[in-house]
Amino acid sequence: MNNQDDTVRFCTRCVISNLRPTTTVESKHVRGEKKPTTRFDENGVCDACRWAEIKETEIDWAQREQELYDLCDRHRSRNGDYDVVVPASGGKDSMYVAHILKSKFSMNPLTVTWAPHIWTETGLSNHQNLIKSGFDNILISPNGEVHRKFTSLAFENLGHPFQPFIVGQRTVGPRMALQYGVELIFYGENVAEYGNNIEDNYIPTMDQNLYTCFNIDDPEMKLGGTSVRDLKDKHGMSRSDLIVYNSPTPEQAKAASLEVHYMSYYRKWVPQENFYYAMKNTRFEPSPTRTTGSYSKYSGLDDKLEWFHYYMMFIKFGMGRATADASQEVRTDKITREEAVALVRQYDGEFPIQHMGDLAEYMDIDEDRIYEIVDSFRPPHLWEKTPNGWIIKHQV
Repeated sequence: MNNQDDTVRFCTRCVISNLRPTTTVESKHVRGEKKPTTRFDENGVCDACRWAEIKETEIDWAQREQELYDLCDRHRSRNGDYDVVVPASGGKDSMYVAHILKSKFSMNPLTVTWAPHIWTETGLSNHQNLIKSGFDNILISPNGEVHRKFTSLAFENLGHPFQPFIVGQRTVGPRMALQYGVELIFYGENVAEYGNNIEDNYIPTMDQNLYTCFNIDDPEMKLGGTSVRDLKDKHGMSRSDLIVYNSPTPEQAKAASLEVHYMSYYRKWVPQENFYYAMKNTRFEPSPTRTTGSYSKYSGLDDKLEWFHYYMMFIKFGMGRATADASQEVRTDKITREEAVALVRQYDGEFPIQHMGDLAEYMDIDEDRIYEIVDSFRPPHLWEKTPNGWIIKHQV
């Protein structure tokens, strides 16, 4: 069942709450819009935990792998041309996807990267390691002035500074596939792995709305909470400034026979196992220190702004990076729920203060103003302001 009110409940198996929003088309986010939440069954178990059980007991993974062989056979190049596009940052998951398609399924991947806002040293090193591991790569770096403006607009209007990056990340694979005449695109996991409707896990392909989500010729289309019309009229952006964000249209995708697939449909998706695979078979390196807001050293390594994104998720929904990491590790039996609760209480909502200067400079927003905007997105059912500061009302 869906909870559309402000009642807060936590999954009885992992540590996410019913307030976790399911994925919507990023360009259509508007401040205050009510979004679908993660569903719980009659026993208080979330969809992601139920799916973790189904993966172990009901899915024939040998059959799914054969489906993947058949899919690759249909698309495999006979002359050595690229035959699959893999959006890849150099993170553990994209390295796993690219390497297994090349080594086990004899594909010729082209990896494409939508550049992070502010590279971390580890992220930049792993991007180079992706190339050193035997993959061609195209790095798409949007106009710095424009992208910084989009990021600040998304932060101020939506409390979602990562939105422009997510749009770029979702569309870069299909756009490059169109450019190179490749029909097959492979992303890593369907976010239904983590709490979207469980039925989505039975579909191998990405919802077309997610990668045909921004049309610069539609004046009412929004990015950063701002319409294309206002981006041009009020913010002085030209059509050429927006081209890099333009996604394929549904008509273009159909005409080019684009197929955007999730590897998590074909192979049992376990992030820790992807980490071990990437360490063994590519040059992937974990961070020397844990990710701010969590305890892990192998996730969220690329972009300093991603840590701020998860902090804003904590502000708006009461759950951050530690909740995301701990929940999936409970589902894969890496830690117990009791351990997860302790980790969430220790690390969730940790502000990336070490990057505040970089964030303020990047978004061109004064540090005091950043804190004001953060506080404006604290929902009253989650937060209480006291003389000693803000207190979260509901914790796992």
